[in-house]
Amino acid sequence: MIYLDYQATTPLAPEAREAMLPWLGGPVTCDSVGGFANPNSAHRMGRMAAAAVEVAREQVAALLPPGGRVVFTSGATEALNLAIFGSGARRLSVSAIEHAAVLDTARAADPDLHLIPVDGEGLVAADAAIPGGTGLVAVMQVNNEIGTIQPVEALAEAAHAAGALFLCDAVQGAGKIPAPPGADLIAVSAHKLYGPKGIGALWIRDGVEIAPVQHGGGQEGGLRSGTLSPALCAGFGAAAALCTSLRESDARHVENLWTRLLGHFAGWTLNGSATARWRGNCNIRKEGLDVARLMSDCRNIAISAGSACASGSGRPSHVLRASGLNDREAKSAIRIGFGRYTGVDQIDQAAEAILAAASAQGV
Repeated sequence: MIYLDYQATTPLAPEAREAMLPWLGGPVTCDSVGGFANPNSAHRMGRMAAAAVEVAREQVAALLPPGGRVVFTSGATEALNLAIFGSGARRLSVSAIEHAAVLDTARAADPDLHLIPVDGEGLVAADAAIPGGTGLVAVMQVNNEIGTIQPVEALAEAAHAAGALFLCDAVQGAGKIPAPPGADLIAVSAHKLYGPKGIGALWIRDGVEIAPVQHGGGQEGGLRSGTLSPALCAGFGAAAALCTSLRESDARHVENLWTRLLGHFAGWTLNGSATARWRGNCNIRKEGLDVARLMSDCRNIAISAGSACASGSGRPSHVLRASGLNDREAKSAIRIGFGRYTGVDQIDQAAEAILAAASAQGV
């Protein structure tokens, strides 16, 4: 099986797995200390677990701007819910190509939600208009379906000029490109940067007030009640630290794979900007392509037709539709995602199989 669906999730880094193992310990014996303790417990084992959580918090914070704090959550969806509902904003403006975790949450908070359009390259205009009275603006850093990198710094300035907070879903960019400048709230997810599933974080700029959404024991500074998993935190931290040290080499590797992959697909159309883009995301289409049949014929290659969250819905991608494609064009697109652990030989083998399957359809 060749795995090329890095936007859905990334492989767990071996270093992250190793960091987690001590905190998955079994029962305490006379010659060992189990790593399963509650980090809120006052005894020595609890303090050790709490220390591991704080080390991880610092490692994750290193991926984000200075002057803020990291609140651990169960994932980016929870982080985004905490940001949107916790902000107390009643009027929201979000880009038309946001992930469902933003779009659906924002619609629940503001049924009259204002959608900021994108152009034919899948980009929000840097000078996009923000309606008066907006309390929160949300634009993602890197789109999960087509990989376009948005002008978040300019949009954050526009949000602030309108008196609004700026929220950035940085799930696809964290650990790969610099943190979104100017943001007040940033959501990240461990499993999109070679960490474990089940943990994410919300970064909150100093001075920004957020109210809790869930209540209980008051953990995470009173913002996110619930016992943290030291193992998940440790894995997240180790993955973040690895991204910090390998970011340049990862980027060079991805650039090489991107060039190699596109060389195979002459005559196919690239969806989204070719320049303002994270190049580990290659979303391409071919007129007349039956994507469902292609994926069945290429069942040993893990690619997708868009967001994993919308998989199987049968609906055309809202991202491609917002970028100006009609339903037929949007349904002829595939997303090929790759990264640190993808080999050049895998790119070549996958491209050969995809092209053969497309050729068998006569396209």
